[in-house]
Amino acid sequence: MPVLSLDDRLALLQADLLADPPAFIMARELPLAIFRYDPHTVEESEWLVRRKVQLLATQIQNQTQQPAVILSLADLFWRSIEESEEIESLYALERAHSFSVAERQVHQYLSDPDFRPLCDLLREEEKRLPKKTRVLFLVHATVFAPSAYRISSLFEQLHRSFHTPAVLFYPGSWNHTLNYMGMRSDDQTLGSYRVKIYGRES
Repeated sequence: MPVLSLDDRLALLQADLLADPPAFIMARELPLAIFRYDPHTVEESEWLVRRKVQLLATQIQNQTQQPAVILSLADLFWRSIEESEEIESLYALERAHSFSVAERQVHQYLSDPDFRPLCDLLREEEKRLPKKTRVLFLVHATVFAPSAYRISSLFEQLHRSFHTPAVLFYPGSWNHTLNYMGMRSDDQTLGSYRVKIYGRES
């Protein structure tokens, strides 16, 4: 079946955000949604989507009189590295071994509670949000490519511990399931998402 166009998906998301609480919430324990777009296509390029997300945030804020906040996952990515270990050490690791070894180390920073995992940083950011924030848009998820971090694991770790409605803009394709940046082969393990997905087959 066909997938809705980018503008149609954004219109559907906007309508859902005007409901109170947002209509995309499937469970109070995980008030998140995924908005999939394919940055490899002209119609859904990264820069175009970023502009449209900014416009959507402004529209939601004007229509609800509540804050719609945009948060860069790339900022949290680099914060995790910087607060776990000096970046120069990571560069040295890559020079001495390989990119894949350095990427595995980054995955540990982003996932291991002994460092500065992404889920902890996101919970800290939630505490800084304005009161009555309508929605949090999570953008720049391309930073995890090719395999520094599994987005599905973030959703698992936030279950029951994140309470602000949020939409993660997911760069990838759709072929019966989400495929991050179109990189997953058919024999790789699928991520588990128990949230509404904008950009699946309609």
